[in-house]
Amino acid sequence: MAVETPTHHSHWQSGTAVHLTTFIMKVGETCSKNDAYEVGGAVVSVGSPAGEAAQRPGAGQQRLAARSPRPALSWTGTLDAFDEHIRCVQRFTKSWITGYENCLTLNIYTPAHSSGKPYPVMVYIHGGGFRDGSGSPFLYGPEYLMKHGIILVTFNYRLEVMGFLCLGIKEASGNMGLKDQVAALRWIMRNIKVFGGDPDNITLFGESAGSASVLYHIVSPLSKGLFHKAILQSGSAISPWSTQFEPLKTASLLAREMGHVTNDPQQLYQLFKNKTPMELLSTRVPRAIGDITLSENIFVPCIENVIDNNEQFITNSPYNLILLNQFNKVPLIIGYNDAEGYMFVAKENETTITDFNVLSSLPRDLSFPSEIIKIKTAKELQDLYFDESSPKTSPDKLAKYQGDSCIVFPVVKTIDMLLKYSEEPIYSYKFSRDGWMNLVKILFGFGRFPGASHADELFYIFKTGLELPIALLETDVISKMTTMWTNFAKYKN
Repeated sequence: MAVETPTHHSHWQSGTAVHLTTFIMKVGETCSKNDAYEVGGAVVSVGSPAGEAAQRPGAGQQRLAARSPRPALSWTGTLDAFDEHIRCVQRFTKSWITGYENCLTLNIYTPAHSSGKPYPVMVYIHGGGFRDGSGSPFLYGPEYLMKHGIILVTFNYRLEVMGFLCLGIKEASGNMGLKDQVAALRWIMRNIKVFGGDPDNITLFGESAGSASVLYHIVSPLSKGLFHKAILQSGSAISPWSTQFEPLKTASLLAREMGHVTNDPQQLYQLFKNKTPMELLSTRVPRAIGDITLSENIFVPCIENVIDNNEQFITNSPYNLILLNQFNKVPLIIGYNDAEGYMFVAKENETTITDFNVLSSLPRDLSFPSEIIKIKTAKELQDLYFDESSPKTSPDKLAKYQGDSCIVFPVVKTIDMLLKYSEEPIYSYKFSRDGWMNLVKILFGFGRFPGASHADELFYIFKTGLELPIALLETDVISKMTTMWTNFAKYKN
């Protein structure tokens, strides 16, 4: 349904901030929704500041702030919070880098009318490979979910080197983006009552890197008690692209592309600290010849060193923590789409597809006792996925290989591991809808192939910012998907 232009934006009365990586404010009786506006039966409070990512040395002079959330400045008077489309600094192309360093905001969508009792809360973590994305309603509009009597919250977190520089020192301990997420969850736990939400009934859900983030919260002690149910869509923290295995080497490779050869963490920190976001994000570490597009996700979560007087998000791998039965046990929905790889292959180009080979593209978390066994494994995978076909002439086969190795196998393995130790219900799914709202598959040129690409299910859960008449053809599936997701949030099944 159409969004009417509001005459008044939501605003916040004076309060104190409690940092994320930029202002995170503490809302009490001074919070006002009186000027919130109505969208399709939902009251929207937008652009609410959740933290401050960096100090401000001057316009155009922002610098890397690689520390964890910290207390922020307070303010007096009224703080306008009206922009739903804030995003953290990110790279679209080498010359197109956009977003704000001070980007930690939440969008809160509540039913227009009170039910007389607190509403279940659904908190969504956006995907984007820890490289891009935001909580904007341009992709994650609330209208479909809001019909089911819940509160929806979306938010931003720092990305790429700005959010996941991991040097193992106090100045850059790592996982700033995940700690931004924790700060947002703490904010929601403290303040969602003001919006009619139930702080004892919070469902955390996400897709792709957002789904991997959800699993990170499941295994992190920092997140214990901040949510009560979780939905993981097409991503896992044990995926090869979702963990830095050699973070110091990763940072050193970036420095080398800038003309500096060092693996000293303090030198690296000083180098990056004095670069602008444009300089940091316009510099890319090239992927190895023959590897796949997801190998370019290099600044992602890491296993942190234990540092005194510093809050660690995670100090062991998610894989090990699950095996050690050291994780937050909550009811789960977890699954994947049946043709995940279409989107990834669409991001390749003629050169990378021509250069592709299985040996060079083996997941980076695999280790082999010998080079002979590694080559043998690559040959077996080549025979299994490609036969005599060329990836250039069989993009569907390359998509199957990339989707299985990067998404499907890690998700299935995660399900199997969690089932061994969790006494809470775990529901698994495979999304196979091949319909009019499979927008990713269609837009990336795979419309003639069957199945659902990575991220296709999102358009059956969220309303995009574009008015798409074809959505009317999928009303029934949209209703079923959003009913299942919101019923889980309400009833755990």
